[in-house]
Order: sequence, then structure tokens, then C-alpha cells
Amino acid sequence: MIGDEIKGLYQQTKWALIVRGLLSVIVGTAIITRPMASVAALALVIALWSLFDGTVNVVRSFQVRGVAAHWWVLLLSGIVGVAFGAAALYYFPGLSLTFAVLWTAYWLTFSGVMAVYASFMERRVGLAWGWTMAFGVVAIVGGIFAFMNPTATLATLLGVIAAFAIISGVVLLIGGGRMQSLQRDLRNATPAAARV
Repeated sequence: MIGDEIKGLYQQTKWALIVRGLLSVIVGTAIITRPMASVAALALVIALWSLFDGTVNVVRSFQVRGVAAHWWVLLLSGIVGVAFGAAALYYFPGLSLTFAVLWTAYWLTFSGVMAVYASFMERRVGLAWGWTMAFGVVAIVGGIFAFMNPTATLATLLGVIAAFAIISGVVLLIGGGRMQSLQRDLRNATPAAARV
């Protein structure tokens, strides 16, 4: 029956939210309580992700070769990904951590430069531009700081990941709890004769 399928899907969704929420809170707490192990895990994730993503791109490039004229771009990006992943595993954890720091620093700096540019464009057309300029300056300063202090950059990255994991875990647990209370309310609202 359709009702039974909906109930089953509802139960699966509720438990998926609860399990994901618990795992997120556990991961976030583990990052906070074991920062050195978390740094090593981050380095390993970067290396393995690069290997996986590169391999998928190489395989995909050969699959689209007949229909995509620039299939070789995908192949080249896959080869670079595999090469970086292999090098990151060989030079573990230094290369992955250097990549994480440089990526963060370049991202902050680039975002800041774009925000400063956008603030000048906003000012030119008469829009409020102060907050955009402030964000741009803070991002550029953050990017420079990230270049100059890699240890603090890694600590900040882990802090952001831990905070995101814990906050999203709590939100998922709240969602699972709300689904449980909704299910109870629906059960109580259903007449006794309909439940039999």
C-alpha cells in the first residue's frame, strides 16, 4: 500500500537524519579533542580525494571522447589530479597540508580583491558599497595572514570544519526529533478506528 511505503520512507528519513546528526557531532568533537590526528586525517582526505577525482576524470574523458571536442581537457585535469594525489601520499602529510594552506590563502585573497572591485562598481552606480569594501579588505588581510602563518591557517580550517560538523549535526538531530514528534502527533490525531 502507498501508506505503508510513505511510512517506511518517513522512518528511513528520520533515522538517516539522526544517524547523520550523531556522526557529525562525533566528527566535530573528535576534531576538537584530537587536533593532531585531525590534521593528519585532513591531509589524507585531500590526497585520497585528489586520486579519486583524478581517476574519475580520466575514465570520464574517454567516455565522452566521441561527443566532446575538448575531451582532452578533462583527461589532462584527471592526470594532474592523480599525479597530485600520488605525490601527496608520497610526501604525506606535507604536500596536502601545503595545498590546504595555499588554497585557503589564495581563495581569501582572490575573494577580497573581487569584493573590493565590486565595491568600486557599487559606488560608481550609487549603491551602498561600504560593507562590500569592508569584507574585501578583511578577506585580503586574512589571505595575507594565511600566507604568513600556515599553522594558524590549518588550525582555523580545522576549527571551521569542527564547528560546521557540530552545528550541522545538532540541526540534523533537531530535524530527526521534529520528525519523531510529528509522527507522534499524527498518530494521536488519527481516530482509533482508522488505526485498527
